[in-house]
Amino acid sequence: MATYLEFIQQNEERDGVRFSWNVWPSSRLEATRMVVPLACLLTPLKERLDLPPVQYEPVLCSRPTCKAVLNPLCQVDYRAKLWACNFCFQRNQFPPAYAGISEVNQPAELMPQFSTIEYIVQRGPQTPLIFLYVVDTCLEEEDLQALKESLQMSLSLLPPDALVGLITFGRMVQVHELSCEGISKSYVFRGTKDLTAKQIQDMLGLSRPAVPMQQGRPLQAPEQPAISSRFLQPVHKIDMNLTDLLGELQRDPWPVTQGKRPLRSTGVALSIAVGLLEGTFPNTGARIMLFTGGPPTQGPGMVVGDELKTPIRSWHDIEKDNARFMKKATKHYETLANRSAANGHCIDIYACALDQTGLLEMKCCANLTGGHMVMGDSFNTSLFKQTFQRVFSKGYNGEFRMAFGANLDVKTSRELKIAGAIGPCISLNAKGPCVSENELGIGGTSQWKICSLDPSTTLAIY
Repeated sequence: MATYLEFIQQNEERDGVRFSWNVWPSSRLEATRMVVPLACLLTPLKERLDLPPVQYEPVLCSRPTCKAVLNPLCQVDYRAKLWACNFCFQRNQFPPAYAGISEVNQPAELMPQFSTIEYIVQRGPQTPLIFLYVVDTCLEEEDLQALKESLQMSLSLLPPDALVGLITFGRMVQVHELSCEGISKSYVFRGTKDLTAKQIQDMLGLSRPAVPMQQGRPLQAPEQPAISSRFLQPVHKIDMNLTDLLGELQRDPWPVTQGKRPLRSTGVALSIAVGLLEGTFPNTGARIMLFTGGPPTQGPGMVVGDELKTPIRSWHDIEKDNARFMKKATKHYETLANRSAANGHCIDIYACALDQTGLLEMKCCANLTGGHMVMGDSFNTSLFKQTFQRVFSKGYNGEFRMAFGANLDVKTSRELKIAGAIGPCISLNAKGPCVSENELGIGGTSQWKICSLDPSTTLAIY
């Protein structure tokens, strides 16, 4: 007989859920006396070798305001083929496919060991993985060479149908067109001008003019994939071309005078990356991977000037509200993070430098979108190389340990209300009777959107 502690640990291991309390308060008074709020840590993609996914749709409660999923805690009438929802007590008829169920012939979702279950459902055509590399060229020669080799290596780890794009930046920002064979073609943007999403899409030719319809001719679907393919191409088509392009990348050619920092337009480069994906693959899972080797020094999002005699903001400057660029830069990156999160795109930041790189201002990009944030001394270290390689690691089933475009929907019985969630998510503003007036973290909703998650991504639900 297992002890209570072992029983709890088995449940945590099976479900990927850990509660702050393993016993519920029995009265409202007890609930108000809890110093630590009632909450749970949830790991949605926790890997379990003994949990095979089922290849059919989940059975949902028929009450429109509930829609809870059939589970082992529901009461089942096998003779009448009915089940009672354990959240709202609605009695539901089993679908015809469940006609043969009985006490000895149960579907997986009614078995106690399947208190957590994964369904594989087919809803429309699957889109390929999308990776947009945003590369800083204001690096030392040795660092840039090491980064180029890592990026070339990553192409061999991607599935053949994955779409890849490349943006490089220094004083100027270059969006590389990958559909041209034999010649290098890119669109160059000034690193000092903040552009709206509409301006970026117009300049890159992503927004087609309206085509006048002719009488009697059927309406044709827009050729969106053809437009986007100039900048985002399948790996199997441009593997050699992109490998050569990466190998030919040079340091930013603009001279850097003594006593000055190189002009680095990180904020504009990230803005163009977000605008490019907004115009080509809105509401589709994608990764923007930013590689930077220093602080942004010009344009929107800059965190320090180019004069070396002016040091980057310190903790004392922040505490005394003496950080000149901080508020404006943070607002710029928060705007980009919210736009990315709304479209399901995540932002990874790989910052390798001996000095600060402005991660404090940029941290919201990774926090809101579920991206990775990696700090290191140099791109030429095993720390960066091995970490970057692990991003493309595969699970026991041979698939990448990453997922995109998740929605988290929390159902509760009428005695409970949801205060909020803490984690790499944004609110979907789903109001309802189970939503608490007291907000904790991202509150005021029972549904959240998660742009990117992996087997270790964990959220706290209050």
